[in-house]
Amino acid sequence: MAKGEIRAIIGPNGAGKSTLFNVMTGLLPPDCGQVIFNGARISGLPPHRIIRRGIGRSFQITNIFPRMSVFENVQVALFAMHRKNRDSFSAARKFGGIEEETLFILDEVGLADKTNSPASVLSHGDQKRLEIAISLASRPMLLMLDEPTAGMSRFESRSTVELLKKIAAAQGLTLIFTEHDMDIVFGISHKITVLQQGTVIADGTPEEIRNNPEVKRAYLGEEILD
Repeated sequence: MAKGEIRAIIGPNGAGKSTLFNVMTGLLPPDCGQVIFNGARISGLPPHRIIRRGIGRSFQITNIFPRMSVFENVQVALFAMHRKNRDSFSAARKFGGIEEETLFILDEVGLADKTNSPASVLSHGDQKRLEIAISLASRPMLLMLDEPTAGMSRFESRSTVELLKKIAAAQGLTLIFTEHDMDIVFGISHKITVLQQGTVIADGTPEEIRNNPEVKRAYLGEEILD
């Protein structure tokens, strides 16, 4: 992938999309080969070290701290990034830089008006936004999103997609995501990679994927793309 690229990974259930993400982020070891990020091998490193190399990630199942406030969720992630331990939490207000950065990130993802709300009371769409905010706290160069609009209403999905485009452009982020909504995939991707049973069967621009007969047969269907 090139810096600043937005790439979708698509394929039917069981194609290996989440497994690919887990290998790339150190949750699973590769059976063979290696993962290279920013010119260095990262396969074999534990997830926390991969995060510090500049990779942020969200999951299919929202991964937040439900009993903490929206503000605290992002603040804890920033403390981790700044190598401060949890005992410092009560003194959080003394760290003005972290407080400002927390508020800045929450504003970026559209949650500035919910800073004091418990994360558990947020809508599903806002919980996904909070998870993205937590990922941004690690200051990633590459942001990996596993089905970022899963379970969202159509309005929430479109709003989240516009948010991701804005953040990627503003921060110069490289973005890789899995998604089942083909309108989203073909609407924002620079490149699309298609997996089937763990194998890449196509890789190219949206137009190239749209016109690929093997992709039509294996996944997308003639009636969807014609």
